This record gives sequence, structure tokens and C-alpha cells, in this order.
Amino acid sequence: MQHKRLVIDANILIRAVLGTRVRNLIWQYSGSVAFYIAETNVNEAEHYLASVLASKRGLSETLWRSTYECVLNAVQIIADSLLWEAAPAAKARIAMRDENDWPAVAAAMLLDCPVWTEDKDFFGSGIATWTTATVELYLAE
Repeated sequence: MQHKRLVIDANILIRAVLGTRVRNLIWQYSGSVAFYIAETNVNEAEHYLASVLASKRGLSETLWRSTYECVLNAVQIIADSLLWEAAPAAKARIAMRDENDWPAVAAAMLLDCPVWTEDKDFFGSGIATWTTATVELYLAE
């Protein structure tokens, strides 16, 4: 039974595809934690994987896309249309750092839960954040 929620940022989805630690954490805790990601962040991660990151690491599209799809099976995608109402407040919270990060902030506001990110732009937004180094403290509670 899932009793916790956690929004993941695009950089966490990318780490789940390119590495093992993040992917293993998502799979290990997917029975007790509901993981969410904004549709925009899914598209952002896919764009960076396809255009830059996978080729830099010598990964074929078949390999990274297979892993990508497996990770997305453990994550619930929040349609951007569901986030528009929260967009002004989310943008106001993140504007001083990087307004483009608003979808993850809006998702966290909508779900009243923290964000898992490596992006320091979220700090000071009023949204609780976890990094990969510490997120297991939240996941295992």
C-alpha cells in the first residue's frame, strides 16, 4: 500500500535511466511510495537523453529507451493540463531561481508532497526537497 507521495524532477528520471542507484530506489520503494512526475519533466528528460546524454555515454537508443520505459512504469505522470491552475503560484515560488522548474513545484503543491531533485533551484521555494544522498530517509520512514 502506498502511503507516501514524492514528485521526481527530470534530473532524477535521467539518473534513473543512466545509473542504478536512483532506479533501484524507485523500484525498491514503489510498493510503499507513489512516485509522480510532471509531463513536462518527462519530455525534458527524454529530450536530454535522446539529444545529448545517451550518446555521450555510448548508450544505444534501444538500451536507454528500454530502461526509460521501465522506470516510467513505476511513476505516475501528471498531465500538464492538471498543473495549469497551480502554475502562477508555482512560478512565483521558483521565479527567483529558474521559472522553468515550475511544473515540479506545481505538482508538489497539488499533491502536498516533497520533490526529489538534485537541482538547487528548488531550495527556498517553500517546497520540501530531497536529494539522492538523503531521500532514503524519507522513503524508508
